[in-house]
Amino acid sequence: MRRRLESYPGVLDEVDKKILEILREDSKRRLKDIAHELAKPVSTVHERVARLVRAGVIKRFTVEVDYSKLGYTVKALILLNVDGKHILDVESDISRHQNVEAVYDITGEFDVAVIASFKSISELDEFVKWLLKHPYIKQSRTSIIFRVAKEEKRLPL
Repeated sequence: MRRRLESYPGVLDEVDKKILEILREDSKRRLKDIAHELAKPVSTVHERVARLVRAGVIKRFTVEVDYSKLGYTVKALILLNVDGKHILDVESDISRHQNVEAVYDITGEFDVAVIASFKSISELDEFVKWLLKHPYIKQSRTSIIFRVAKEEKRLPL
């Protein structure tokens, strides 16, 4: 009886893990090349990738852009205090802004953390002023990120 990955979220065998590792390095890798590297039939690799996609383990195939090379040289961490009844609305509004990379619902002194990148300090200034016009944002604290020491989503499989 074939095990359906969709029924076992979070359970990956070694072949699944190897396929994911290869695709994390280069999502353009041809299935034929992956199959050759793993000494598996192309049909097996194709079915495994399709199951990983159906199960939501692979969300999308994409390209990693170095935005600093496109002029986005100002990266900021912005912490927000928000009226508790409206946190989800505020997060939704902020998430739609084109410069926002991440929005986190957090615990502690602040309610929301935002990571955003800009081409200039004046763009960041405009963004913070835009945030503070929101009626449910009570306070903000902005820190400019000088250097990114590590930024990737590569947890152990």
